[in-house]
Amino acid sequence: MNDRIKSGIAVVTGAGSGLGRALVLELAARGMRVVALGRRRDGIEETAAMAPKGKVEVLQVDVADAGAVREGLSQITDEMPITLLINNAAVYPRRDFLDETPDSFMDTVAINLGGMVNCSHAALEGMVEAGFGRIMNVSTFADIAPLPASSGYAVSKGAARILSRAMIADLADRFPDIVINDWMPGMLATRMGIAHGLDPAQSAKWGATLALWHDPALTGSVFEQDLEILPPRGLKGRVKDALLLRRRRPRQVSG
Repeated sequence: MNDRIKSGIAVVTGAGSGLGRALVLELAARGMRVVALGRRRDGIEETAAMAPKGKVEVLQVDVADAGAVREGLSQITDEMPITLLINNAAVYPRRDFLDETPDSFMDTVAINLGGMVNCSHAALEGMVEAGFGRIMNVSTFADIAPLPASSGYAVSKGAARILSRAMIADLADRFPDIVINDWMPGMLATRMGIAHGLDPAQSAKWGATLALWHDPALTGSVFEQDLEILPPRGLKGRVKDALLLRRRRPRQVSG
């Protein structure tokens, strides 16, 4: 955990329920001042009411609205900088492609991908000025083997993983202390998940630990639940590892 992260504000999107709510509560319990960002005021206010008094403030914003995101985040940074952004907001309409319209499909993209663009771009303004920050993108492998009735979700979440890599390509060399990575929480017992999935409160313990872990070596990494997913190695790399008796070990977070 980096004390400098805790000296600023954490912003969690999609904070009105499910994993977003659990992440807000976990970060607040660890001493962070957190902004619960979401479209539904009743949801984010309920989240704030569950947290220690004074630790969570609410920001009612549609992440798909770039202007509203920028204005809302600029207001909260008057007192303290944003040091941590967790891009969690997403929708999963579960519509067959033939039941979609071009507009309904792009509405999903506007939230799942556009929301990540809008929030990251706004938060990075202060992070770049300070040369310090942490962005964790809640991710999925839905694009690799899309389930039926998931076209908008699968395409937008797959593109969001590409966006993580694109931001890193542009920022990592110039701003090594702005740490960016992807985290996949697993199948959760939420409205977007499955009935017998993992308790989001448990997943949030791993997510909060990873989000508060500020190490430039994490940039570009992908974690699933509490364990790093190592990138594939080519034949030459595998041979070199074997000759050097080198075993690659994934990093793990505790929760």
